[in-house]
Amino acid sequence: MLEIVGGEVQIVGDTIIALEAAFGRGPGVVVIAGTGSIAYGRNAAGQTARAGGWGFAISDEGSGYWIGRAAVASAMRSLDEEGKSPLLDMILKTWKLESLDKLIVTANATPPPNFAALLPAVLAAANAGDPAASDVLAQAGSELAGRAIAVTRRLFRTASEIPVAMSGGVFQNAALVREHFYKSFRSEYPNASINETVVEPVRGALELARRGTAP
Repeated sequence: MLEIVGGEVQIVGDTIIALEAAFGRGPGVVVIAGTGSIAYGRNAAGQTARAGGWGFAISDEGSGYWIGRAAVASAMRSLDEEGKSPLLDMILKTWKLESLDKLIVTANATPPPNFAALLPAVLAAANAGDPAASDVLAQAGSELAGRAIAVTRRLFRTASEIPVAMSGGVFQNAALVREHFYKSFRSEYPNASINETVVEPVRGALELARRGTAP
């Protein structure tokens, strides 16, 4: 028998539930990196700010999509400069393409291909010692830290210790991204308190539902 449960419905963005999961009602900055990316924060006065998250064509730095697209570009540069690229081989395999010509057509297609699907290939290439793949992941971490720094500057001008959290599949799966995120953020804010556990936004959604109010 189907049971229907009534109640008020609140629609909020993923930034809201991720921030709730990381800090409850308190202040902090959360950076989300999945297919897309965004940084979002709130200070003790309740003021909020965001950076990034403006879409894959012009923003979403450090996201899975950004990593995939950057990896293809990096692989092509390696091919130009060295005549070979292990990363390129993994990209071809992931996209199930048989030739470089087909890769060029696919990568430049409209609408564009699913660059985010290349993240596992980039991770595998980096783990196998491919410097091009490692460089892409390192840059992704630095880009994500840059978005977090932008939000922090707007919200925490006088804070001596800034709570920071990460969320999303890129952080969850890419240790090198996390490493460079820590390094880049702490180079600007050495007293920052960075939660090394990648938070699950669903916990924030459940807490908001329990309280019955969105921030």
